[in-house]
Amino acid sequence: MAATLLTSRAIRAEDNPYAINYQAQNQGNLHSMQANPEPQIFSGTRRDEDNINMLENGYDLMGISSFEAEVVPAEQAIIHGRTIKADSILVYVKKAGNTTPASKMEMIKEASRKGKALTEKDMAVDPTKYRYYATYWAKLPPPVLGVHVIKLVPRSSATESGNKETRPASSDGVRVIAVIHGSAAEKAGLLRGDQLLSINQEKVQDAAELSNLVRKYRGKLIQLQLERQNEPVQLEAQL
Repeated sequence: MAATLLTSRAIRAEDNPYAINYQAQNQGNLHSMQANPEPQIFSGTRRDEDNINMLENGYDLMGISSFEAEVVPAEQAIIHGRTIKADSILVYVKKAGNTTPASKMEMIKEASRKGKALTEKDMAVDPTKYRYYATYWAKLPPPVLGVHVIKLVPRSSATESGNKETRPASSDGVRVIAVIHGSAAEKAGLLRGDQLLSINQEKVQDAAELSNLVRKYRGKLIQLQLERQNEPVQLEAQL
């Protein structure tokens, strides 16, 4: 009976910390291309590197769950993944700060020296808690170009007087943060960290402009103008 009750609670969204603490990205419109996906769950290592690897493998971030709790079964993350139709889940678990038996004993001794009355709660050892962080991912359709980019912001440089001034030219283009494996961008030679300036001499200032140009030239051979380590580079890509 107890096992049945636990299983029953596990499938209720209102009792699932992964569901309660879920924050959708991309306006919540992203989900698996499969009708009823069975999410694959993995133990994450380094968030930033893992995120880039997922992007490079053709996934996009659906949302995250972040909370602190005692032991939460991995099945809870999978259940929520099914609900939102995720293809993959990365879970990060780290022990949270808690009062150990040794530190609790020191606290009791200190209270005793000061003549402070102790309650039953004071005497109890706190349960171990963990910090949970989960990312949910959906596999994207095959891309036309195959890059993820971020908009650049002007860098600041010190002037002779010591004040900082903005150099607008430094914000030209978009920064490539991931190149999808097997994509037209990878075949053309685009690399993570490249600063993509224009396509066929038409400037690219943000992800929306890039998407519009990719749609415009779909099926055609395009010229990519970019900077790599402060050097101009020109590549060709077949969309």
